[in-house]
Amino acid sequence: MKGILCSLLFLAICITLLSACDSDQVDETEDWEPTEYESVNSLDGVTMIVKEGTVSSTGLTVMFENKSDKRCIYSEDFLVEKKIEGKWYQVPFIPGASYGFGDPGYELNSSNVSDWTVDWEWLYGNLDSGEYRIVKRILDVREPGDYDEHNLFAEFTIN
Repeated sequence: MKGILCSLLFLAICITLLSACDSDQVDETEDWEPTEYESVNSLDGVTMIVKEGTVSSTGLTVMFENKSDKRCIYSEDFLVEKKIEGKWYQVPFIPGASYGFGDPGYELNSSNVSDWTVDWEWLYGNLDSGEYRIVKRILDVREPGDYDEHNLFAEFTIN
């Protein structure tokens, strides 16, 4: 009987220690906002893909391709999101990061291809391994002041 009580006591201690270890692990998404985007890549004929061999923990290069008859403009702004347990979350900015984006407009005319390189270390730091996507806003411009706003997404993996 004494052996069974010692075994049960040992088992209870082990379970307590294991649950304490689990509570020390912080849920990665605890302070992360879920994505606000429901519609992805909704601008027909315009795509954004990550150029092969350009991904690092601090940046990448994307290629825009316009196979439509639309005149598009994109700027420097972007967001990075991470896929965690099948859901997309906005990667939080590094603490104390002061951010703002330059305001140049890059034209992506019909039947045009354009590369854009981003370094996000100043905003996100070095990203951990995982599945990510970059989000870019692009405008479908009919004439000055008359445009529709769309969001393009390109997925990438950091190993």
